[in-house]
Amino acid sequence: MVEEKLVPNLRFRDYSDDWKEYTLGEILTFYSTNSFSRAKMNYEDGEVKNIHYGDIHTVYPTIVNLSTNKDVPFINKDEDLSRFTEDQYLKNGDLIIADASEDYADIGKAIEVCDVADEKVLAGLHTILARDEKNITVNGFKAYLFSFEGLKTKIKIIANGISVLGISKNNLSKLKVKIPSKEEQQKIVNFISLIEKKIELLEQKHQYYQDFKKYLMQQIFAQKLRFDGFNDEWLKTTLGDISSDEMYGMNSASKDYDGFNKYIRITDISETSNKFIPDPLTSPDGNLEDKYKLKNGDIVFARTGASTGKTYLYDECDGNLYFAGFLIKFHIDKANPLFIFYNTQREEYLNWVKVMSVRSGQPGINSNEYKKLPINLPSIKEQEKIADFLSNIDKKIETIQTQISEITEFKKGLLQQMFI
Repeated sequence: MVEEKLVPNLRFRDYSDDWKEYTLGEILTFYSTNSFSRAKMNYEDGEVKNIHYGDIHTVYPTIVNLSTNKDVPFINKDEDLSRFTEDQYLKNGDLIIADASEDYADIGKAIEVCDVADEKVLAGLHTILARDEKNITVNGFKAYLFSFEGLKTKIKIIANGISVLGISKNNLSKLKVKIPSKEEQQKIVNFISLIEKKIELLEQKHQYYQDFKKYLMQQIFAQKLRFDGFNDEWLKTTLGDISSDEMYGMNSASKDYDGFNKYIRITDISETSNKFIPDPLTSPDGNLEDKYKLKNGDIVFARTGASTGKTYLYDECDGNLYFAGFLIKFHIDKANPLFIFYNTQREEYLNWVKVMSVRSGQPGINSNEYKKLPINLPSIKEQEKIADFLSNIDKKIETIQTQISEITEFKKGLLQQMFI
């Protein structure tokens, strides 16, 4: 029988002692949380804030500074909070665990709070409040422990449910973890915190460039900001006037697509509003009609559902690519395709989509309606200048996003090596 190791693969110098094994119940004391719905919260004012499990999944960083984080909502003032004891209000180092999720990836996801100061904050619906009252861990360590894939796997095993997965305090408390000395814990926390700070700074930079691009587009397309040498009046036209060969996507069930050629569906452009799409899926047998094969100058529009109005501009670097399902393609042959694509990222376009897509059922825009999309068109040289300029900003945004992804993966790998 192989003895279970009690030291991690990657470790700081000067530390050689075995890590100690505990159950989570030996480390943590669990407290009751509330069940307030989103409807009972707001972001304007209140006396008590609330951590909602949905925000643990999608909004908060691993360690949440309650004094500075603006994403924590208030509980409406008319709600009765008298039943909550002092112990149920968050303290520095408290761990908030999401005890429900629709998929295994996020079940048991946790955040740790710091700098509570004078803030009054409760843990909310579908969360578990856990506190280290025995002082076994240093602040910050618990959050990284719950980010470790080894513990996440154990949590997935105890999760149960059909459409929504859940974990109980009782089952959670029985899970075994290994903990180093507090000095080594602090070393780990300090090191990983530096990596998270780098990620945070990159995310801020990413948001800055997105906001900068949005501002520039607003100024450029309103003709308040123009490049030197261009002063001609822009022509009022429509998508139908500058395009040809509009066509609906091939009508075939997704289950039929399990072969060779790449194709794009509405779900591929529903995730993004720029031309960098997820890896396209594959189509059946290589015998698809050429009329569904995209070529340079083609812009694909989503024409129904929540994705209505989202666009994708084909680039030959994407290789052979067909389009299927609830999409419509226009070939831009009387304007710069990239310039027209950037038109579809403007606030004015998004507002046009909101108005035009209104239906008695789910939203939608048909071919004839898309043809009427109003477009202000400068000379072809000015179109190219604008398109190149905005494309360079997009490349910068993409580069930053790649850096974020790489450092995030690096952090994930470190956690795997630095914990047991």
